[in-house]
Amino acid sequence: MSGAGQWRPMREADLPAVVTISDAVHGDFTEPLETFADRLAHYPAGCAILERDGASLGYLISHPWPRDAAPPKLGALLGAIPVADSYYLHDIALLPAARGTGAGATATAFVVHQAEVEGCRDIRLVAIQGADSYWHAQGFAYVGAAIEGPYGPGSHLMQRAIEAA
Repeated sequence: MSGAGQWRPMREADLPAVVTISDAVHGDFTEPLETFADRLAHYPAGCAILERDGASLGYLISHPWPRDAAPPKLGALLGAIPVADSYYLHDIALLPAARGTGAGATATAFVVHQAEVEGCRDIRLVAIQGADSYWHAQGFAYVGAAIEGPYGPGSHLMQRAIEAA
């Protein structure tokens, strides 16, 4: 897995690269720098960058979030991370050079670990742009019917239980 690069904690200086990656990966569903800065400021433990040979190839944004609350809206500023019984995987975005290297599975394992550290009982995410099949393979299941709105057609709320240790 040496071709995957290394995940490391995200720093404020990484935010322009995060926006560039988001634009490339998500197109119309990208988010502004302020959204990423908000998540990093309020929950840095859930933010990471994938680097290889000094180049940023991906990012991860995640944080605790109440299970009974709707997922944060696209581009929303949270201002604070609430006490929560669930963990929200905001985004894992990988440039094409990082796909198929195991970087996504490594990032998912990181998210599972963070959720366990926080004492959360599950992880939730919104799968967009046809990514639901990838997330299903990572152990996530659909929660209800497809959701519409800012995430685009065919988006799905998905959940993965955290197994008790």
